Amino acid sequence: MFRQLGVIGCGLMGGSFALALKRAGLARRVVGYSKSPSTTERARRLGIIDAAAESALLAVSGSDIVIMAVPVAATEGTLRAIRQLVEPDVLVMDVGSTKRDVVDAARRVLRERIASFVPAHPIAGKEASGIEHADANLYAGRQVILTPLPQTRPELVQKATDVWAAIGSQVLKMTPENHDAAFAAVSHLPHLLAFAYFNAVVNQPAGRDFLQLAGPGFRDFTRIAASSPEMWRDILLANREEVLKQSQRFRQALDALEAALAHSNADALEGLIRTAAQGRTGWQMGAPRAAAGAAAPGHPRS
Repeated sequence: MFRQLGVIGCGLMGGSFALALKRAGLARRVVGYSKSPSTTERARRLGIIDAAAESALLAVSGSDIVIMAVPVAATEGTLRAIRQLVEPDVLVMDVGSTKRDVVDAARRVLRERIASFVPAHPIAGKEASGIEHADANLYAGRQVILTPLPQTRPELVQKATDVWAAIGSQVLKMTPENHDAAFAAVSHLPHLLAFAYFNAVVNQPAGRDFLQLAGPGFRDFTRIAASSPEMWRDILLANREEVLKQSQRFRQALDALEAALAHSNADALEGLIRTAAQGRTGWQMGAPRAAAGAAAPGHPRS
């Protein structure tokens, strides 16, 4: 059991982690901090945290486990704010959807204290954000990717593994580089495409009329286009090199389909569709496989 959990960012992710640890009996006390005092106070009233801290540093004070549930672009500033209290026995984790930029920020700011940092990416989320939607079951049955560094203390990596497993998550480990390459393919590019596709439809002269005719397929395909603009701006910029690589791969696949259409090549078109259909039918969500030295990333929910 941990003496105290410090939550920096009392939203859906941080609040759900706090509730999960409380339910599992893993944290005696939870202290939370958010940039908005009203958010932190709401978390306290809901019983998600036991006490509100006036700063990120005070949320870390007395804590032996810390979760940073902040946007990836805020990672460096958050680490700088708490650095002086990141002691060797304090487990510090984030929940960011990109890892190379997070690790680079940690190296710049934490320096020798980076041994306490275990970068994490839980593959979980909801359509609705905010502390009101925090859910103790959010991480149950979901994959969590850890990307520990060579300098990370092995006992803290084990603690991180154990705490996520204790709240029902399946823990996988990979390098930050493999993580970002994988999620560019299965999460970040799909969001980019959903944004582009919805814009392409709605910006046509008759686009609004077309939307009136859209059915479940359109709804399912464009669901993630309703994601947070600020969050996805940061994620796409943070992982832009890998996203652009995947975008080029997609462009090649689209070119092949367009060429078959342009030449009325029914056999080629059917073959390309069949390849996709068979692959999708045989795909099992979240089933780990060895790929490029990393475990499979699972379902992209963030």
